[in-house]
Amino acid sequence: MRTETLQWVSAMVFAVALLHTFAASFFERLAHHQPRHAGLWHLLGEVEIVFGFWAAVLIVVIFVGQGAPHATHYLAERNFTEPMFVFAIMVVAGSRAVLYAARRLVEAVSAFVPLRGGMAVYFVTLALVPLLGSLITEPAAMTLGALMLRERVFSAAVSNKLKYATLGVLFVNVSIGGTLTPFAAPPVLMVASKWNWDLWYMVSHFGWKAALAVVANALVTAFVFARELGGLPKGRTEDGSKAEPPAMVVLVHLAFLCGIVLGAHHPPIFMGLFLFFMGFATAYPQHQDRLILREGLLVAFFLAGLIVLGGQQQWWMESLLRGMSVDTVYFGATALTAITDNAALTYLGSQVEGLSEEFKRALVAGAVTGGGLTVIANAPNPAGFSILRGQFEDEAINPLGLFIAALPPTLTAVLAFRLL
Repeated sequence: MRTETLQWVSAMVFAVALLHTFAASFFERLAHHQPRHAGLWHLLGEVEIVFGFWAAVLIVVIFVGQGAPHATHYLAERNFTEPMFVFAIMVVAGSRAVLYAARRLVEAVSAFVPLRGGMAVYFVTLALVPLLGSLITEPAAMTLGALMLRERVFSAAVSNKLKYATLGVLFVNVSIGGTLTPFAAPPVLMVASKWNWDLWYMVSHFGWKAALAVVANALVTAFVFARELGGLPKGRTEDGSKAEPPAMVVLVHLAFLCGIVLGAHHPPIFMGLFLFFMGFATAYPQHQDRLILREGLLVAFFLAGLIVLGGQQQWWMESLLRGMSVDTVYFGATALTAITDNAALTYLGSQVEGLSEEFKRALVAGAVTGGGLTVIANAPNPAGFSILRGQFEDEAINPLGLFIAALPPTLTAVLAFRLL
């Protein structure tokens, strides 16, 4: 098989995978109507499985068309550090002790917010936790935010509109909320070192704008759904049968979390720390809830599949970027991010030489702006999707519903990055 032919076939496989994500809810409904093959339909209805499944199809195509050495070489060239890191950080961030610490921080801050009922905690969760992503990384922020919202909001008898609006704001805020530092947001991480973007550069060109947009999105959504949120309790809602973890256990868990964040680019370090964490959790089971291992593995599989499929899309995405002006690249990146991972998009941009500083900023700003429009737009999104989808009808999140819900907060981000 010629290289050009493989590229076109790969693009078609990628397009089919995208269409499959929109059809996931159809397969879930099919499982209820055809119980004889429910297992297969449930499998095909798992959005986290979709890209891994079609990545396997692509590898089979390469194997048949070019031989086993080419298929093996292609896989060996992929960098799977990010899926491994997201898996490790999700499990640790989702532990009882870390969630307890995050919950106490949110409650402490919300005590000073003059909003009634559950509005204060809701606002702080959607504003503060995404901004914390600039320190603890976006996947950790997404995990904590999704778990706290599931406990406070999604488990209550709230409307479907509130659920989708909350999910859209969470995805958008996490995507832009990690831009205060050069190491927390995957699309920024891909270019920060090569383009010499340090902490001050990120804060002065991206961070303060993102912070304003995050707060505005959270506040507007809280007021739009004030009637429903006002009826939710402002105080604690966790299961009283669970004892609070001792301070020492909380500190150890936070130490593991910080260690994994600091070693994010080095799999032997963060995976080694993760294995030590698993040992610690096993030694003190009385201070643990069920670790989200299954959810973490599914998300890692999703991201790994996206990396395999995305590796064959460079030929058309790079040609698109080269022909864009500064304004066009911002809105083009926002749109392209909806159909591909935003980190892959900025990585391709970093390979293009001779770009102006304004072009670089527009590319990254556009990539993070569109990071909440779809599940695949931003690496942490599958984590939030996996944690929250069980709270929706048929345990399926409608992709069109997510897209529509994410549009208003995305427009707020557009105004912040283009007008401020």
